[in-house]
Amino acid sequence: MSHPDSWKGIKKFLANESLVDVLRLIRSQNVGPVTFFNLMRQFGAAKDALDAIPTLAARGGKRSLVLCYTSKDAEEEIAQTEKLGARMLRYGEPDYPELLMTIYDPPPVISVLGFVHMWKNKQSLAIVGSRNASANGYQFTKKLASDAGAKGLLVTSGLARGIDTAAHLGSLPTGTVAVMASGIDQVYPPENKSLYDSIAAQGAIITEQPYGAAPHAHSFPGRNRIISGLSFGTVIVEASIKSGSLITAKFALDQDREVFAVPGSPLDPRCKGTNSLIKQGANLCESIDDVMAVVNRLPSIQVREREMAENDREGFAMEKPAAIDESELNEARKIILSKLAYNAVAVDELLAQTQITPNLLSLILLELELAGRLQRHTGNKIALRAEQQIA
Repeated sequence: MSHPDSWKGIKKFLANESLVDVLRLIRSQNVGPVTFFNLMRQFGAAKDALDAIPTLAARGGKRSLVLCYTSKDAEEEIAQTEKLGARMLRYGEPDYPELLMTIYDPPPVISVLGFVHMWKNKQSLAIVGSRNASANGYQFTKKLASDAGAKGLLVTSGLARGIDTAAHLGSLPTGTVAVMASGIDQVYPPENKSLYDSIAAQGAIITEQPYGAAPHAHSFPGRNRIISGLSFGTVIVEASIKSGSLITAKFALDQDREVFAVPGSPLDPRCKGTNSLIKQGANLCESIDDVMAVVNRLPSIQVREREMAENDREGFAMEKPAAIDESELNEARKIILSKLAYNAVAVDELLAQTQITPNLLSLILLELELAGRLQRHTGNKIALRAEQQIA
């Protein structure tokens, strides 16, 4: 439930929405990408969803008003973004990356600095890895990225120290995209300011974070799912067992994308994660030839875009709220809360165990998330928030 398959046709709905209203909705308290699309699916318009949020949150247990982004906030953010020379793209706009639209939780709005056409008619390959890269790992990455560019691939990475930096430098002449965990104007790490400027002039920089937002730990997993979501496959170069790069690999697998891993010495902790990925079935990558062997088996961009266009004609499955029986709603809410824990559970499993209708379950999960009591995890899983502070 709530998968992009149920959002087919939403592009035309968002095309009729003002950027201000869309931005207000996604920037409002406790509204993430999945919640945004579920609200649009329930109410059909951002304004109607914004009007419904206080009631939904109150039913979910929130005791104070949800902090909604104001029109003034949205207009200021748009003005600041444009003043920087960047552009905001809504999900479904012609320049929004097609492949990113197919993931479970695409960002409703992205800010792009640089060339918004970078991903048109090019396969994108993500290359990520250790911030504390070895000299050999750094050199290998730079060559791999350069070779990927020579083969017509667009290289995407996260502008971090180490492997990410090498990936961008190697592919700068042929095309590179940097995805940030901060606002479009906030360079992190600071020492990559010159690289940031070069990418803005020759490639593209993307973020879903608000203008002026500093990077926070919770922003990086979201950044990682965009890196993998933009790409047909992700190459991991040097990653410890607890590396953030392995999170990117997990996102890639959840998004049904290819995962490549560069083997390394068993004596180097930075290679424990990559070697583990290979043991688990990741594509072994020793050169660009290993990547191209997979690329040549994939459908062309044109085929994917045609399939998406055909799917889109099926129409957006908007579900206008029906009259709700309060006693049924209250009883269903009790059942769902009794099944939830601090450990994540798949929404489909919850649906199967509770025998509650999908629409009712979706509505109750919206209430709980807007109240700040629920958090979403990869793989369409949910859990109660550990820090339940419902004000």
